[in-house]
Amino acid sequence: MISTPSIPENPLELERQVCFALAVASRTVIAVYRPILEPLNLTHPQYLVMLALWERSPRTVKDLSNVLQLDPGTLSPLLKRLEAIGYVERQRDKADERALALTLTAKGTELRKEALKIPFKVVEQLDMTFEELAQLNQVLHKVIAKATR
Repeated sequence: MISTPSIPENPLELERQVCFALAVASRTVIAVYRPILEPLNLTHPQYLVMLALWERSPRTVKDLSNVLQLDPGTLSPLLKRLEAIGYVERQRDKADERALALTLTAKGTELRKEALKIPFKVVEQLDMTFEELAQLNQVLHKVIAKATR
């Protein structure tokens, strides 16, 4: 027998909306990061930039924009601030003079040692396991892929 998906009684109920759950989850999880990142002199968006640079440095602004799915105009003030606090250097890419390359400074590289504690602090704050968060991450990436195809 073929089963048909059940239609909710009230499809417009706020609590049933995926967009609502994602928006609230995003705000509340980022709020968990705020006090953890503050001693490192980082905002959450700056932390994402640093994560990408700890994976690979140097990176062009265009590459970083693609990886973080942020437009360059949004990224530019973040990069200026990271440069001002001494975590990154911006300079013209040697391979393509039109491109701006970002490189971690010694201070930015050293910061990674402190940042290694962040995932453990987040797990503790959320009172969830790494496995639960990995499952959530997997589902969210599936949602992102389907929404952007």
